[in-house]
Amino acid sequence: MAEWVSGKITHVEHWTDALFSIQVDAPIDTFTAGQYAKLALDVHGERVQRAYSYVNAPSDNKLEFYLVNVPEGKLSPRLRQLRVNDEIMVTKQAAGFFVLEEIPDCDTLWMLATGTAIGPYLSILQEGRDLARFNNLVLVHAARFAQDLSYLPLMQQLEQRYNGKLRIQTVVSREESPGSLTGRVPALIEHGLLEAAVGLKIDSERDHIMLCGNPQMVRDTQQTLKDQRQMKKHLRRKPGHITSEHYW
Repeated sequence: MAEWVSGKITHVEHWTDALFSIQVDAPIDTFTAGQYAKLALDVHGERVQRAYSYVNAPSDNKLEFYLVNVPEGKLSPRLRQLRVNDEIMVTKQAAGFFVLEEIPDCDTLWMLATGTAIGPYLSILQEGRDLARFNNLVLVHAARFAQDLSYLPLMQQLEQRYNGKLRIQTVVSREESPGSLTGRVPALIEHGLLEAAVGLKIDSERDHIMLCGNPQMVRDTQQTLKDQRQMKKHLRRKPGHITSEHYW
C-alpha cells in the first residue's frame, strides 16, 4: 500500500478557468524526473486520490503539479479551491517508468505532449541529467487554445538554456496563433508540417519518440508513426522507437 505524507500548499497559479498549478511542501522520497505522485484529499471520510506528474526537477524541493479541473470529478474541483497553507496528502514514493533511463540512445529525442502532460518533460528538462547522449531535443506542446500553453515562458527559458540543442514547438488545435502550428499532432506529422517547423526529420534509424497525453492523440500518433515511418512501440524485451504514457 502507498505510504502517505501530509503536505502544505505553498503556491497556487490559476492559468485559465480550467488549468491551474499547485506547489506543495511535503517530506517525500527522492523521485526520478518523469515520474508521478498521487495527491489526495479526505472527502466525507473517503480518501479521494489521483495520479499527477511532477513538473519540478527532482533537485527542486518545490513540488509542482499541473492540473486540469474536471467539473464532474471527485478531486480536481476540490484541488482547484485549495489556498496557500491548506493541507494535502502526497504519496511518499513516486512511481512510473516514463523516465530517461527507459529511453535508448538516439540522435534526436522527440517529446510530444498534449495539455497537462507537458509536466514530465518539464521535470526532465529542468533537471538536465542524462541528456548529453542525445544530439537534439524537441519539445512539442499541443493544446486547444493559445491561452492553454501555460508553461510556454518556461519552455522558452529552457530553449535558451540548452543553447540550440533544444527546439520547442507549440500546437493549437482550435484557433490560429502566431508561432504555433494549427491542427492535431498526428496530422501535422502525417503531412510533414511538424518536421518542417522544427527543422528536423523524424528518422526511424536514429530517433526516438516520447508521447504523453490524451489517449486518442497517443493512439493516433503511434499509428501514424507505424504506418508512415515504420516505427514501433519500445519495450524492454523488444526495443523500438516509441515510448508512451496516457493521461486521463
